[in-house]
Amino acid sequence: MSNDQTFRDRLNNASDAKSAMLAKFRQAQDPENPAAIEKRRQREAIALARAERTAQREAARQKREIELAKQAELAAQAAAEAKRAAAEQAARDAAEKAESEAALKAQQKADRDERYAARKAAKKVRRRGY
Repeated sequence: MSNDQTFRDRLNNASDAKSAMLAKFRQAQDPENPAAIEKRRQREAIALARAERTAQREAARQKREIELAKQAELAAQAAAEAKRAAAEQAARDAAEKAESEAALKAQQKADRDERYAARKAAKKVRRRGY
């Protein structure tokens, strides 16, 4: 009999626990429950704060992208300016080199002509005996 009573007690305890859980669930589902209203208000406040932080992060990201785009544009302009300056310097160097080579060739030709004239004059002297 004692075993039977213990089993019944356990069945009653389980039934009571199920009833308590069902009552708690129904109370939680009640839209007029103050605890549920407070929880809903807290969840809405958290969601609102989360949305605000997301908007702030998005605005900051867009601001950074705009700043990076400006910096990239300035860097591109600086690179173009440096490239143009390098091209101008290369053109000046090439012109100076061409000019110095032309002067060198003219000097070499003048030296060669002078040697040729000297050989011709020496040959005349040898032939005529001057």
